[in-house]
Amino acid sequence: MRTRVGYAGGTTENPTYENIGDHTEALQIDYDPDVISYGELLEIFWKSHSPTARSWSTQYRSAIFTMDDEQAGIAAKSTARLQMSIGGKVHTALEPLGRFYLAEGYHQKYYLQQDHVLMTDFMGIYPELEDFVNSPAAAKANGFMSGVGSAEELTRYLHLLGLSEDGKRRLLLRVR
Repeated sequence: MRTRVGYAGGTTENPTYENIGDHTEALQIDYDPDVISYGELLEIFWKSHSPTARSWSTQYRSAIFTMDDEQAGIAAKSTARLQMSIGGKVHTALEPLGRFYLAEGYHQKYYLQQDHVLMTDFMGIYPELEDFVNSPAAAKANGFMSGVGSAEELTRYLHLLGLSEDGKRRLLLRVR
């Protein structure tokens, strides 16, 4: 339903990109379990990166931060299945979330922020940065801008995003 970027897994208070301390750059996903399960999200996660690659820094390491014991158990089983199927070591950390710190505004919905036409629309809809960051519509548009989803899929959602006709045309053009 919504994504936000930030920092997790460390002890530094109020980390920033310039002072991340011992945190890891992270993505927070709010989802509807009636639409997609936590296990299905993990399957997408495993396909979206190389879990066998060793991290060269804490900031950019591969990690799954779990919210509770149920998620921790599902993530551990998913990791074990992956490790068995590849016959090698998975270097993705599994840790309890602790605290998630939102990244700075300029990091949020990064791909969307690179397009002035679309940002003009979204800033008209969400004049406050917090509302933009928390917007499911902005998350969906950013996902399409980043290359996730096809133009055909976008046409199913386009009328729900609140964009002007120019904004709709622009997003379709960028996704095609």
